[in-house]
Amino acid sequence: MNTSSRQIATVSLFAALIAVFGLIPKIDLPLGVPITLQTLGVMLAGALLRPRLAFLSVALLLAAVALGMPLLSGGRGGPAVFFAPSAGYLIGWPLGAWVTALVMQALPTATPRRAAVSAFCAAVVGGLLMVHACGVLGLMLIAQLPAAKALLGTLLFVPGDLIKAVVTAGVVHTVARGLPDWQLGRREH
Repeated sequence: MNTSSRQIATVSLFAALIAVFGLIPKIDLPLGVPITLQTLGVMLAGALLRPRLAFLSVALLLAAVALGMPLLSGGRGGPAVFFAPSAGYLIGWPLGAWVTALVMQALPTATPRRAAVSAFCAAVVGGLLMVHACGVLGLMLIAQLPAAKALLGTLLFVPGDLIKAVVTAGVVHTVARGLPDWQLGRREH
């Protein structure tokens, strides 16, 4: 399989993985933003792929959602989801995957243990901080919440997202041990 075919398959696979995480029932919060497992897929894409592919995998999922496919947790899809209070988080997903991958490139991944620690740090920076920064902006713009309330509201998600970062680290540790040739975000030589 040539490189471009492999990249298309990889992007599609990670988009599908994030969609599958959407099958896990969401937990609705009064804030208008549900707790879902899909941010784990965003973190995994960033931790396991190079920045461009990580971004593209999440962007592909969101393009399918925008076209009406019910791939978000709870069977949501269509353009309306990009005008809901959770829109900032959705916009933050591809950026979060990209930032996670950039951080993975900058951190050591020579051993499975180092790769796991790097994946945790990268997932926190990209999958938590970046996604939540976009989410807070979305809450302020779309839900018209004051900055303090939007920030306080997003703190509800932090414990779960820290657990997702730990799971990401565990998956990366397993991949680094089982597939030592996997690039883990490193640039191609």
